[in-house]
Parts: sequence; C-alpha cells; structure tokens
Amino acid sequence: MDLSIMRSAVRRDLHDEDSQNYRWTDDELDRHIRLAIKEFSYRLPNELMADIATTPGSRDIDISSLANRVMVEGVEYPAGLYPPAYQRFASWGDTLTLLTDVIPDGSDARVYYGVIHTVDGSGSTIPAPLERLVAAGACGFALVQWANYAVNRVNVGGAPAPAEYRRQGNERLASFRAELRKLGRHNRVRVRQLYTPATTPVSKSVVVGP
Repeated sequence: MDLSIMRSAVRRDLHDEDSQNYRWTDDELDRHIRLAIKEFSYRLPNELMADIATTPGSRDIDISSLANRVMVEGVEYPAGLYPPAYQRFASWGDTLTLLTDVIPDGSDARVYYGVIHTVDGSGSTIPAPLERLVAAGACGFALVQWANYAVNRVNVGGAPAPAEYRRQGNERLASFRAELRKLGRHNRVRVRQLYTPATTPVSKSVVVGP
C-alpha cells in the first residue's frame, strides 16, 4: 500500500470522498498518516541491521549513521561468526558501548536496530496485514484535529458535531493504541532472544533484602 492508496483508505473510512468538497486536504491527511506511522514504529519498528567498523581499543561504537533510529535491539561482535557472538551493551545518544570483556580491534560489529517505517509513492515498509491499522490511527488523528478546529466555528453539523468528532477520534485512537500494545508485547517475546540484557530485570514480586 503506497501513500496514495493509504490516503484513499483513510478518506473512505472518514466518509470524505467528495473530491469537490474535501474536509481534509491531502497534506493534512498525509500529516495524520505520518503521525500514525511514527506511533506505530515506536512499538513495531522497521527492523534493519548494519555492519559498523569499531575503533581499535575502544568499546564505544558510533551509531550516528543509523538514520531514523528508534531503538537498538542487539549487537553482534565480531560480526559474521556462527553461532553469532551477541554482546551485552548500553546505548546513550549516538554511542553504543559494549559491556563485555571483549575489546574491539577495528573489525565490524553488526548492529540490529529499528527505524521509523516509510510509506511513500513507491510503497510501504509496514507489514501488509498491519497497514489498515495505521490507516485507522490516521483516521483518529484526523477526527480529533477536525474537532479542535471546528470548536466555536459555524458548521453544517451543528453545535454537537465537534464533540462527536472528538469522541469518534478518541475511540479510534484508543483502539489503535490498544492494538499496538498487544502487538508490541508479541514482538518483544520474539526479538529479546537476540542478546543478554545489559541489566538484570527487577522482579515485581520478590524483594531482595540487604
């Protein structure tokens, strides 16, 4: 689904298909689609990997070249071994630090990371079964935006129209975010096997005394 098709899907869901009297312009709907894509991506990013040269004698790896990054999921060093040599790490800004006894010698580290999805004129990186979910999120953003705009303005729907649009928009966003939370949990179960966490998870049921 490219951007034009997704925009048409959003218009169809919003009942805004009269090209002579659009309530939302293409630019406005594109903005709402981008908002939905961004929120979707923080839960289910587009998964990529990149080989990055290390600095001899340093455990710090510069990851500033990983554009539109929203997370780093795993680090393999040295890259290309079998079985893979996943390393514990910490990240801060554009620096990733290996938390192991291994000291890089300048060879490549393989970084597994997630970026914001793209939807443009050539297609989409969003999995096809989930494109409708993103469109639904965009509808929610569009309805809330229109409700905010319509307050204290004369409109053919009468005084209750903005409140009804806001209600519908908030309901759609709530459904969109609830589905993202479920999908995000499923995703974490799958990908967290890549490497050992940098810190031990804190138990919510066991208290460790001094």
